[in-house]
Amino acid sequence: MSRFKSDFLRTLDERGFIHQVSDETGLDELLTKETVTAYIGYDPTASSLHVGHLTQIMMLHWFQATGHRPISLMGGGTGMVGDPSFKEEARKLMTVEMIEENIASIKRVFANYLDYDRAGAAALMINNAEWLRPLNYLEFLRDVGRHFSVNRMLSFDSVKTRLDREQSLSFLEFNYMILQAYDFVELSRRYGCRLQMGGSDQWGNIVNGIDLGHRMGTEQLYALTSPLLTTASGAKMGKSASGAVWLNAELMPVYDFWQYWRNTEDADVERFLKLFTTLPMDEIARLAALDGSEINEAKKILATEVTAILHGRRAADEAAETARKTFEEGALSENLPSVEVPGDELSTGIGLLALMVRAGLAASNGEARRHVQGGAVRINDEAVSDERMAIGRAQITADGIVKLSLGKKKHILVRPV
Repeated sequence: MSRFKSDFLRTLDERGFIHQVSDETGLDELLTKETVTAYIGYDPTASSLHVGHLTQIMMLHWFQATGHRPISLMGGGTGMVGDPSFKEEARKLMTVEMIEENIASIKRVFANYLDYDRAGAAALMINNAEWLRPLNYLEFLRDVGRHFSVNRMLSFDSVKTRLDREQSLSFLEFNYMILQAYDFVELSRRYGCRLQMGGSDQWGNIVNGIDLGHRMGTEQLYALTSPLLTTASGAKMGKSASGAVWLNAELMPVYDFWQYWRNTEDADVERFLKLFTTLPMDEIARLAALDGSEINEAKKILATEVTAILHGRRAADEAAETARKTFEEGALSENLPSVEVPGDELSTGIGLLALMVRAGLAASNGEARRHVQGGAVRINDEAVSDERMAIGRAQITADGIVKLSLGKKKHILVRPV
């Protein structure tokens, strides 16, 4: 039996989203009495969010699904500073143009999780540049900065971890928590926002916003954070052997995204089904009970359901079918990831190691060499042992491609252009 009365907190509780809540009883009561507005902020540090952001995106999804109004806040202002929380060093500063380009790219993802046209509780996408960029520095210091104690700011773990390292914490970064707190106040004043959500590393920043709101006369504000996720083996969510697992298809092909989830560790299947799909809890319980080789079926369902939310059901089913044909029938598929290579390069021959790096199967020639020496590399399904091999016209199949494989699950089609 859940300890919560509201649909939202009950849903988050049973699916494993809740780490900390500033006032469980107060927030629970508020959510049962009225339509509440909540936000999560996203700084545009890249042209795409990655899998590590999915927990918070799904929190916004469930917030709207249970009858409330979510705000996806784009950090067009805070992105000019960069959140230093638990970072080993300062982020590289971005120009306004770079920030705007990244925001435009990131926006495309949210429409797959939130409904910005729903009558009564339409989601909002807002850019904090609206109020942060026009700020007058002296007025901001007087009206907002005076409410912050430097002693208290220094006590937060997110700050202390940087101060304990050789990389200094700049004055610019030190101001980030003030800007984020001010975001909460502005959203409360402009949109009646009462709740800020985020990962557990944001707890200090969010609580600062609640305190600032109290000092500046807003209604009571609330905080809710989710646990920072790692896989059962301790790996950080959002990263794979070949780099970040991006949400934008131009950076991470749909098939690769599907395959990332298909490769989930057995111990993570139930947890990921709860967090990253909208499957009913009884169906998740059924899938979680599978063991032995049957757990692979649960992984395929996980991969397909997560991919369907982001890229659409058709694309997810195509990725699943591509995997089935590739692994069960050994067939080629047009949906496999591909890399284009100029025809003149293939005419003269391109080194296997260089091709593996270009195809994203290795980060360097040294890593590619180790894969070859370990017997993990195949050309057109034939094992390769010569690291000095050149790939040329002789390797192009009747289908006009070269199939480059690493292990059993990574395949790239090399296409002459």
